[in-house]
Amino acid sequence: MSTATQLIHSIPVDELTGAISVPIYQTSTFVQEAPGVNKGYDYARTGNPTRFTLEQIVAQLENGSVGIAFASGLAAIDSILKLLKSGDEIVAVDDIYGGAFRLFTQVYEKFGITVNYVDTTRIENVFEAVNEKTKLIWLETPTNPTLKISDIAKIAKIAKANRSWLCVDNTFASPALQQPLSLGADIVIHSATKYLGGHSDLIAGLVVTKEKSLGDQIKFLQNACGAILSPFDSWLVIRGIETLHLRVKQHCTNAKIIAEFLQTHPAVERVYYPGLPSHPNHDVACKQAKGFGGVVSFSLKENTELAAKQFVTSTTLFKLAESLGGVKSLVSHPASMTHKTIPAEKRRAAGVADSLIRLSVGLEEAEDLVKDIEHALSIVKIKELQTV
Repeated sequence: MSTATQLIHSIPVDELTGAISVPIYQTSTFVQEAPGVNKGYDYARTGNPTRFTLEQIVAQLENGSVGIAFASGLAAIDSILKLLKSGDEIVAVDDIYGGAFRLFTQVYEKFGITVNYVDTTRIENVFEAVNEKTKLIWLETPTNPTLKISDIAKIAKIAKANRSWLCVDNTFASPALQQPLSLGADIVIHSATKYLGGHSDLIAGLVVTKEKSLGDQIKFLQNACGAILSPFDSWLVIRGIETLHLRVKQHCTNAKIIAEFLQTHPAVERVYYPGLPSHPNHDVACKQAKGFGGVVSFSLKENTELAAKQFVTSTTLFKLAESLGGVKSLVSHPASMTHKTIPAEKRRAAGVADSLIRLSVGLEEAEDLVKDIEHALSIVKIKELQTV
């Protein structure tokens, strides 16, 4: 079967009632026949049938053994970091999500965990950074927001040789486009808030592991620490996943049209989109993914935060907001929003320029989105001329 057909039919029919939609088991506890004798569930923090169904679906989507659902993407990241101990080291992608950077530096570094940030698009950087203390290699590919692409299969070989875990944040690609576990990764995480949910109406995180033993460790932490996903939000993610392949296909189509338009605009300095042949990691993206995603970033020739803010406050269809991956198009300014917690020097060194703008391209007609961008760029140009 094709992956789309397999996905749709991986969502089970309810055995008890025949319901075609997964039921929402909105309960805190489960009646037991005798102490310790139950129907598979005893307390909803430990396990819930709706959440368990979601976890199974996502594990299958990612070709993994165990899926674990959390209350947010950061809760999912936090669970993985809790596998480490004082003295352990992480090699992490330099163009990292601001929330992950904050968690790494302001929470876990004080417990004696060291994080080394490198440009993981260059394999030699990863090879040189790992040592006997490295227990985890942390990738985002594509990265947020400059959309760098790292070679998962090659880095997986380095991780295996070093007896380190390789974790890949697959949020931007989704399993519709990329399956890191099939390329050698040990762990995949998702902010299910984005493409898996797909409708900007929930907050959720997911972890999938290749090996059951590692998944069981994270499952223990899910129960011990309690950052679980609710039954209703689990159901919302399942509902979103049903249309994942269709939505992602259209996101990719629209994003490519917009990226190609931006390349030709005189006010634009640089366009970041893996689907463009000019992207430095285009070949790697073609090799390991089925498509290039729905996020496009670009910087302005007027490389200032002021110019970027003029643009993001002048669009009509692109709504100024955090997050991405929903039906409606969104625009953000990473330097003052998602990456505000990263020091300016580190942010710029990772390629996040002051004028960098990130577009989450939605499902509107591409022609309308292009007109909206063109209008906002004309306003930036007018204001630029007025200040000269």
